[in-house]
Amino acid sequence: ILGEKSVNPPTATTRRRRPQFQFTFRLSCKRQRDRSGTMIGSRFGLAVAAIALGSVHAFAPPSAFATRTAAVRSNTQIAVETNDNENVAQTENTSRDKVMTFAYDMSDDLKYEKPTYPGTGNGLSGDSGEYDVIVIGSGMGGLACGAVSAKYGDKVLVLESHIKCGGSAHTFSRMHNGGKYSFEVGPSIFEGLDRASLNPLRMIFDLLDEQMPVKTYTGLGYWTPTGYWRFPIGSQTKFEDLLMAQAEDGPLAVKEWNMLRKRLKTLGGSTTAVSLLNLRQDVGFLATTAGSLPFVLTHPDVFLDLPLTFDSLHKTVDTIVTVPFLRNFIDTMCIFCGFPAKGAMTAHMLYILERFFEESACYSVPIGGTCELGNTLVRGLEKFGGKIQLNAHVNEIIVEDGRAVGVRLKNGKIVKAKKAVVSNATPFDTIKMLGTEQELPQEVTKWREELGKLPRHGAIVHLFIAIDAKDLDLSHIEDPAHLVVQDWGRSLQDSQNLCSFFIPSLLDDTLCPEGKHVIHVYSSGGEPYEPWEKLTPGSEEYEAYKEKRAEVLWEAVERCIPDVRERVEFSIIGSPLAHEAFLRRDRGTYGMAWAAGSSAPQAGLLGAGLPFPFPNLKTPIDGLLRCGDSCFPGIGTPSAAASGVICANTMNPVGKHLEILKEASQRDPMYKFLDPGILGNVYKPLVQGFTPSPELNVKSVANSEQESSA
Repeated sequence: ILGEKSVNPPTATTRRRRPQFQFTFRLSCKRQRDRSGTMIGSRFGLAVAAIALGSVHAFAPPSAFATRTAAVRSNTQIAVETNDNENVAQTENTSRDKVMTFAYDMSDDLKYEKPTYPGTGNGLSGDSGEYDVIVIGSGMGGLACGAVSAKYGDKVLVLESHIKCGGSAHTFSRMHNGGKYSFEVGPSIFEGLDRASLNPLRMIFDLLDEQMPVKTYTGLGYWTPTGYWRFPIGSQTKFEDLLMAQAEDGPLAVKEWNMLRKRLKTLGGSTTAVSLLNLRQDVGFLATTAGSLPFVLTHPDVFLDLPLTFDSLHKTVDTIVTVPFLRNFIDTMCIFCGFPAKGAMTAHMLYILERFFEESACYSVPIGGTCELGNTLVRGLEKFGGKIQLNAHVNEIIVEDGRAVGVRLKNGKIVKAKKAVVSNATPFDTIKMLGTEQELPQEVTKWREELGKLPRHGAIVHLFIAIDAKDLDLSHIEDPAHLVVQDWGRSLQDSQNLCSFFIPSLLDDTLCPEGKHVIHVYSSGGEPYEPWEKLTPGSEEYEAYKEKRAEVLWEAVERCIPDVRERVEFSIIGSPLAHEAFLRRDRGTYGMAWAAGSSAPQAGLLGAGLPFPFPNLKTPIDGLLRCGDSCFPGIGTPSAAASGVICANTMNPVGKHLEILKEASQRDPMYKFLDPGILGNVYKPLVQGFTPSPELNVKSVANSEQESSA
């Protein structure tokens, strides 16, 4: 995760300087609002590990702003010349069947200078040194990569530009009238963190032998055009009762739901045959996933369904599901990955189909806030000798002779990496760190161009509310997490149509003073950035636009708490500019947006035979890898963490990987399947000489060091 980058000096015609500023509060007395002031972690692509099963045997409304030319990429069009207004135009009258993505050419000069926020740090900390592995960014992927790499025995340094770790999974606090109020800024819906489960994030915690206290709940509230209803997790019977009560044709909806589960049952069953923690991106995965062989032999149809894993879910849904209510529900379950069923990988639904209806299934609220996700991983990192430096912004990844050998910090200090540099930044931020002055391998030109033009999701608008809960009756809701849909006929990617609100203080009383509540409301990731980038934070125009775009978020909470505005202690609107600055994501993007159905650029060998919608975690630069939600298995807190583990596995010999899998399998009976056992040992001698893979260049570096010592 990165902060501001060094850019060419602004010119009078291209960039306007913005003043440094801080968030301002809208303070109001209870019962008298002053208007003058200023999701899904539980979803993850676990079952996408089905690829390993097959591979065991077959490895092979804004004003018209000034525009600039930008390149836009779609799945059928590598680059289409357009202008920034097209990103905005698609959001003005959205339709349900349209898939929205946003795109920019990262090689273009910035038109406007990015605002800076003192609350994010100045990025000037950090010391020189030498490590085996340097991880840039402390999001879930970066921390998981760092912690597991440290467990492998590597000397690890995680560099974070922000003053807090965790990326989107962090918490901020504000003092008001002597009381402390803490707010979530990112993911809020987590399943499987309360116990040993197939959630890769929980698996990582257990692998590191770290605990994170949580409280649980068993439903997700829906506020829709037809009223309120609740999705009950942990009960197939209760869900079928919901379909009978709410669907246009209850019996048909139940029938079609069970038909969909039956159609995807084999792929869903693969979640207990091999996990994301078994994966690595080299020939070594033949050994680490060999334990899935019995499942493959007893379920040969998994080979036929393998392409379906990565294909768009809507292709399957459209052949089975006709009842509108059920189709709407499926779309909302997918939207946390950024797309509805049209555009979402089938794998995104597999875990829900298989696990959300087990009796033990429930959602979790981390006690102390979602920042505890990052804090737990940091404890694991430090337990095994790793180190994290906050407020340490990376300006440049240093490349020598085609290999990443370290980083240059914003304060000018250089940190060396003997083994690898891993970027947990978005692909858009990663390419900026390579600069324009270094001599880079020839292949980097195409790689940088393609990654810089990848489609992405839009930005997010946030609303943080602290309220007085005196005499507040919330008996009509059972859960802290809620989705609000304005119109089923509009796109669920539309930031003015779909939003979520989360009241964690219903379960965690450490987040605010007694008798109060904190609420985080956030739009879907489809907010266009262009109307915001020309505005000056703190100006009347900017504040008015914030109020305008956040009005739908206020209205969403009013569905549940009609007098919420009268109860306000204070509120904060977070714009895409603030989202970009605080979460270190270019243009405040929700994430990369390559719609399922075809292979993304730089997908590697997988993209040649399967519709693999992610760029490779490896790069044309030896010793430079990537992790995070722009890599397989995609958006979502557990998925991002899993990408970090896959990266750590890839950097280490297959023998060490097998040892870690065996250790993890002994943590809980649930994890027994992680150990490939005797089958892994059969493949091990055949592949161990090829791991880590040659492009990491680890062995040659070690040999040169030995020769130098001699």
